[in-house]
Amino acid sequence: MLTFVPFAIFQHPERHALLTISAAAIGVHVIFKRYEPKEPLVHMALLVGSPAFLSFLLAPHNISATFLIFFASLAASIVLYRLSPLHPLARYPGPLLHKISALDFTRIALRGRPYAYIKRLHEKYGDIIRIGPNEVSIRDASAIPGMLGSTGFPKSKAYLARAMWPPVSPLIATSGEEHAARRKWWNRGFSSGALKDYEKTVAHYVSQLGGSLAEQEERVDLGTLFSYLTFDIVNDIAFGKGPNMLANGDTGGLWSLLQGTQCAARVFSNMPWVAMYARMLLALGMSCNFKLFRAYGIQRAKERVEQGSLYKDLFYYLNNEDGAEKQGRPLPHVINDGVLAILAGSDTTANVLTNLFYFLLSNPVEYQRLQAEIDKYYPRGESAFDVKHHQSMPILNAAINEALRLVPVLPGGSQRDAPSGGKVVGPYYLPGGTTAAIHNYSVNHDPRNFAPYTSSFWPDRWLIASGDKAPVDAGIDEGAFVHNAYAFIPFSFGPANCVGKNLAMQEMRMTVCHLMQRFDIGFAPGFDSASYEKNLREYFVMHRAELLVQVIARDKGIM
Repeated sequence: MLTFVPFAIFQHPERHALLTISAAAIGVHVIFKRYEPKEPLVHMALLVGSPAFLSFLLAPHNISATFLIFFASLAASIVLYRLSPLHPLARYPGPLLHKISALDFTRIALRGRPYAYIKRLHEKYGDIIRIGPNEVSIRDASAIPGMLGSTGFPKSKAYLARAMWPPVSPLIATSGEEHAARRKWWNRGFSSGALKDYEKTVAHYVSQLGGSLAEQEERVDLGTLFSYLTFDIVNDIAFGKGPNMLANGDTGGLWSLLQGTQCAARVFSNMPWVAMYARMLLALGMSCNFKLFRAYGIQRAKERVEQGSLYKDLFYYLNNEDGAEKQGRPLPHVINDGVLAILAGSDTTANVLTNLFYFLLSNPVEYQRLQAEIDKYYPRGESAFDVKHHQSMPILNAAINEALRLVPVLPGGSQRDAPSGGKVVGPYYLPGGTTAAIHNYSVNHDPRNFAPYTSSFWPDRWLIASGDKAPVDAGIDEGAFVHNAYAFIPFSFGPANCVGKNLAMQEMRMTVCHLMQRFDIGFAPGFDSASYEKNLREYFVMHRAELLVQVIARDKGIM
């Protein structure tokens, strides 16, 4: 005969009370596993309310013992399940602690070099590894179409967590029909016609950068100037006006704010529930870099609405000022997109430019070869801002591609969640709810995809692949050359690829051509160039290291 549980508890001896507490803890584990609640109040009810209620019902009323038994049982249930053959990802190898808790990988990621760490894990365990209780990393290019293509996985909830679960999802966090509907506004803003309109803006700031470098008499951190350059460009293109960092420096601390958001975002992406607590603290008035930077973006958007359109900037399209759609958009959506443009369009391009110049300066022969090509297409006195030759310059584009291959913008790839019911990608079955990513850094450094000189800066691989150069002319046997074009996805892949990739390429080509036409650039005396790659840091996107250079105008002599 069944007895009402609370009444029965008082009738059972202590060992039965222990079983009841343990059973309740296992029940809480099941709730978390099935529903993954992220709201702090739900957490409080389950993790505090449950043992508190049980301690009231059980005799003797030992609150501390009840909590101890509850959490010990909960921890044991979680650990045993995640390590057991019953776990859906049990077949995939990985470090023991990573399987138990996302906290372990988060700890490693916050050191700033998860890209190198995961590469080592792939070399040890194979092409698919478990880096979290429900997360895998994949080093197999054959999984790219199935995961990122038109019928691929939706974006992971980690993207929403990075933005602290905003009321309006940013474009980068959307998938499927919602993404297609939101992206049409961006597509107009980055059409070939729009890019043509942006050329003058990009040229203006690149010219300003050249002027700043011409005034430098001592060594300068080229990466910092590239950061100011791209921040000015994307602000001007997004809102019709830039903060003029190239002229004034980071006087308002904006770049520092942008950088300061990254560590927290890394934690949020690995442990999405933590972001909800951060959001709650912000609602209570706590300040942080993310909140301050978002306030900056909101202010810029409001100013842009008040001043109107000075020219056809990105906001012109995002706010439907071109009248292409019958129905406009809510202002919060437009503001959200404007903030995303700054976040995605400045830091990334600056980092690639810095990495590219590091590789060129580390390989003087490649530097001179590229400079000779620029001199050929843009002789002295001819403007390197004219984009007519940029896309057809083989060495320029090979050098950019090689920098993107060696140091991808997103080393860890785009996080996706396997749909309900699971799905096969490449040769791997991923159960529903599994978070997965193609690890771009490992894919790009895999000799099965790129050889020879897999981990070296060798632009010739792109010239050989395009037919502009024969392997024998590059000093290698044809059989030794491996180039898997499908493994190279610097701007992601599929319908959610980077919408601003053409603008980024325009900025990089224009900057490289102008600077190398005008200057001879070299490492500053005393700069430890060997430390550059060791000082690269990844917090979702790759962050450049300090790059100290010395610059001499070419009409003043050769360095």
